[in-house]
Amino acid sequence: MKMPKTRRTYCRWCKKHTVHKIKVVKKRKRGELKQGQRRFRRIERGYGGYPRPKPHGEKPTRRHDLRFTCEVCGKSSTKRGFRAKKLEFQ
Repeated sequence: MKMPKTRRTYCRWCKKHTVHKIKVVKKRKRGELKQGQRRFRRIERGYGGYPRPKPHGEKPTRRHDLRFTCEVCGKSSTKRGFRAKKLEFQ
């Protein structure tokens, strides 16, 4: 899917429509010391087996995480992600 590098959209901080730069954020490594991960490791220990349902298959595309950065105030926000195999900016 082709997308423009900038978009004129509403900024929550400026309280008006301004030009925003768009960029895709890459997935980062999950924190191993977060509370949920520690709880999961504790449940997983021993003879009990895997505590969650088995994951079935893989999604055909990935959901892109877009960040919109206001060119006036510099604050960035996100919009709801969408699925696309390939995303390129014009």
